[in-house]
Amino acid sequence: MIHKMTSTTFSIDGYRIRQNLGVVRGIVVRSRSVFGTIGAGLQTLVGGNISLFTELCEKTRNEAFDLMLAHAQQVGANGVVGIRYDATEVMQGVTEVLCYGTAVVAVPESEGTS
Repeated sequence: MIHKMTSTTFSIDGYRIRQNLGVVRGIVVRSRSVFGTIGAGLQTLVGGNISLFTELCEKTRNEAFDLMLAHAQQVGANGVVGIRYDATEVMQGVTEVLCYGTAVVAVPESEGTS
């Protein structure tokens, strides 16, 4: 699925939603490594962006997004709208990242209404 067929809104520019296929999601549960935690702890002493955690968060969100897209393709969607993220600390140092949205079949606006 191409990224232009995803949106945080409930529409995709240039397309109309022909069919709603329901909620799809991608879930990743990730823990911090001891070395990453130590490195990030040292970065907090200097202040500013904690790049080790930023990279970990970005990677985790991307994985959850990709899993959501795979789930959407499994149900026959060519787009996902209303995309959101949620994160929950499952236990100390272990976080669940959830990416979810509504799987849709979208057709170009130029196609007929059949």
